[in-house]
Parts: sequence; C-alpha cells; structure tokens
Amino acid sequence: MTSPLDLAGWRHVYSGKVRDLYVPADGAEGRMLVVASDRVSAFDHVLSPGIPGKGTLLTTLSLWWFDRLAGADGGRGIPSHLAPAKVLTNGADGVANTRDDLQSLIPDAVAGRAMVVRSLDMQPIECVVRGYLTGSGWAEYRESATVCGIPLPEGLSNGDRLPEPIFTPAYKAPLGEHDENISFEQTVELVGAARAEELRALSLEIYGRAARTAETRGLILADTKFEFGVDENGVMTLADEVLTSDSSRYWDAAAWQAGTTPDERMASFDKQIVRDWLAANWDRRGTPPELPVEIVERTAARYRELLERLTGD
Repeated sequence: MTSPLDLAGWRHVYSGKVRDLYVPADGAEGRMLVVASDRVSAFDHVLSPGIPGKGTLLTTLSLWWFDRLAGADGGRGIPSHLAPAKVLTNGADGVANTRDDLQSLIPDAVAGRAMVVRSLDMQPIECVVRGYLTGSGWAEYRESATVCGIPLPEGLSNGDRLPEPIFTPAYKAPLGEHDENISFEQTVELVGAARAEELRALSLEIYGRAARTAETRGLILADTKFEFGVDENGVMTLADEVLTSDSSRYWDAAAWQAGTTPDERMASFDKQIVRDWLAANWDRRGTPPELPVEIVERTAARYRELLERLTGD
C-alpha cells in the first residue's frame, strides 16, 4: 500500500484499503478529512496498479447520493456526516461573527476526492441490505434456502428479486480480517435493541429510496451496505461512502430482464472485472499478480458509466 499523502493542515491517523483519514493538524476537534484513493482491493488484498480516477468517481457519486438523500429525491432528509459548507466561529471578542468555509480546507492535492466530515461515534455494524439473490447469499440459499439465516421462499434462481429487501448486518472486523455476517439478535447484543431497530429501519428506507432512483435510470440496485455513526446530539447519521460502486452492486435493468445466463443478467458496475480476472489468475497464495492494463481500463470505464447514468453528467 502506498504511503498516505502529507497534507498541509491535516495529520494522517488511519488508512483503510481504499480511504485515508486525517484530523486537523492544529488539534481542532469535531471534523475530519476523508480521502478516497485510487486503490482497489479484492480478496482482502490491495492490488496494483490502482484504478485511475477511482477516488474522484467514488467521492462524486457519494456526494450526489448524500444530496439526494438530504431531500432532493422528495423524501425526508437523512442526516449525513458531511460538514456544513460554512460554519460560524467566534471572533477575537468572543462574538460569533465570522464564517469558516470548511470546503476550502481541502488541499489541492486531494481536491475532488476528499470530504470534510463531522466526527461521529461510529457503530460497529456494516448495515447490508439485499434486494436480490446473488453472491454469497445465493451460495447460502442453495444450501439451506436462507440468506444470513433468514428463510426465503423455495424456487428462487441466481439473480432473482427477493419478495422484499432484507437487512443482513455484519460485524466490522479489524483491518485485514473478514467482516462477519451476524444475526439481528447479535446486532442487538452489540448496540442495544433501540439502536439495532433504528439501524435496520434507516437502512431499509435508504435502500428503497435509492433503488427507486436507480430504476428511473435503467439500473437495478441489487444490494448495498451502509455505515452509521451517532453525532454529538445522539442523532444516527449516515457516514462513510454511500451507494457507490465499491459499496453497492448495480446491474443494467434491460440486461437483467433479457439475459439468459447469470453473467448476462448480473454484469455489475464495479470491480467484478478485477475479481473475476484475479480468481482466474491467482491461487490466493502470496502476493497477488499485477493487474493488466486492459483490466484496469475496463474497470475504470464501468465506474465512469455508472456515475454518468445515475447523475446524467
């Protein structure tokens, strides 16, 4: 993994597989800088090379969805971790008479792929919502007619729409370890009954709104995952990235309807191209091979296509 950038005014505190996190260098509390890199990961490894422009594409799409979910889609406003564009600050006389433009705090080196966000008490749960049967859910369904322990009707096929979306949480594992699917009862044990119910209701609401928006663009939102944190006022707040190619599985609706094979029906707008190539060319031992130029370019094109289709830009 490449070393994090040295950004004026910010101190690096954490790097995940894809994002880097910074706090104000002056020690000011209450906000952070989240930077989306061009790194791409698969099978718990960060691969080389990255996908050019990926960080900007993911950030642009997250910001678009945060705006939609704030009420631009006609629904109620969902609180997000985005810091306000401007905040009142106290002058030398103690009177709140000046405004700080927080977005101006984003260094030029990461412009377009960084967000200034509010500090939150993050919940230890990946809030996964599945509207269609695919991936690990399909593998489990073939064995037991369940997904994450939730019983489903018999006779479903790979890629089928579920009778209704289901909430299948996961415990967020430490970096380098697998997230662990857990039951709703285990979620209650981790965060309490009230928080667990709130996380489930919010996740299903956001998925439903996003799925309807995607449908108007000829897309299917098959599944997605959300992260939430609690702000200083105790409000559950949508955080991290949201409804991007890295956190969600999108399919072309026409292809899903007309396709005759799983590959035709469920060609996704994400790094599935990378996963498929890696699965065919690596035994998961040692260091993963370098990605070919063609795989990198095709993956970048799918990320761009999803952004263009959703936003119209």
